[in-house]
Amino acid sequence: MPVKSLRLLSVLALTAAAGVFAQDFPTKQVVVVVPFAAGGPTDTLARNLGVALTGSLKQQVIIDNTAGAGGTIAYNKVAKAKPDGYTILIAHIGMATAPALYRKLPYDPLADFEYIGQVADVPMTFLGKKGLPPNNFKELLAYIKANKGKLNYANAGLGAASHLCGLLFMSQIETELTTISYKGTAPAMTDLIGGQVDLMCDQTTNTTQQIKAGTVKVYGVTSRQRVPSLKEIPTLAEQGLKNFEVVVWHGLYAPKGTPKPVINRLVAALQAAVKDPTFKTRLADLGAEPVPVAKANPEALRTHLQAEINKWAPIIKKAGVYAD
Repeated sequence: MPVKSLRLLSVLALTAAAGVFAQDFPTKQVVVVVPFAAGGPTDTLARNLGVALTGSLKQQVIIDNTAGAGGTIAYNKVAKAKPDGYTILIAHIGMATAPALYRKLPYDPLADFEYIGQVADVPMTFLGKKGLPPNNFKELLAYIKANKGKLNYANAGLGAASHLCGLLFMSQIETELTTISYKGTAPAMTDLIGGQVDLMCDQTTNTTQQIKAGTVKVYGVTSRQRVPSLKEIPTLAEQGLKNFEVVVWHGLYAPKGTPKPVINRLVAALQAAVKDPTFKTRLADLGAEPVPVAKANPEALRTHLQAEINKWAPIIKKAGVYAD
């Protein structure tokens, strides 16, 4: 048989095998890699999503917390994973900021992944320790100006959403705060509640209960519109920070080369999840919401990721923040 014919038969055989594989997918548990420690806001979102995906995929979805290096370890782990759909990644805004924050990355956000879709948008809240004198945002700005160099700002580490929120805040008010970086959101929040640090910006999935319990002071939310579960709290834009918006979007990714039929199956499961009433209710209780179905697809995620890379690169460059 001619060599060309043998090659064609091989390609057809592989294509047929991939089709059968994809048709049966999934036949075992699916692992969602979370780039941060358990108990944080992304982990909370992932676990609620996992429940919704389990119902659609008819297989257990488990969470794998792979923390470290601002998410880089987890991103690289999934980029190098077997492209079969059984290892996927949930990543937030850090996927867009990593190219500007890190001089060298072991992966390429735009080239090393297949895109599944956006998952949810999570606003942030700007908080102060309970004993901080200002009682509203206007008073806070005056207090910061009057106490230059005396106030500190906690974040969950380089590249974390809380870090990015702080960079944008300091850029807009043209005043530097002493930055204290923690290894995760939980220890930073613990010190804010304990009064060891003055200010912090964090996702509503992690702060709503603290705000309602009165263990911290809240000065505003970072979305364009008020958060329904915290509707009494005005946005920072309402209070004078024009065009200030930090919404922590999350997306689902698979390793490059994952068969398209498998991606399609994962997209269908994601779209079922964002429409799931229980998932919506759980997120609403945390001050977040799933994206519309129109955003839960590969092209919408790719477009949004590129736009966010373009948005954050100049802000990070201006701040002069880099990691090796």
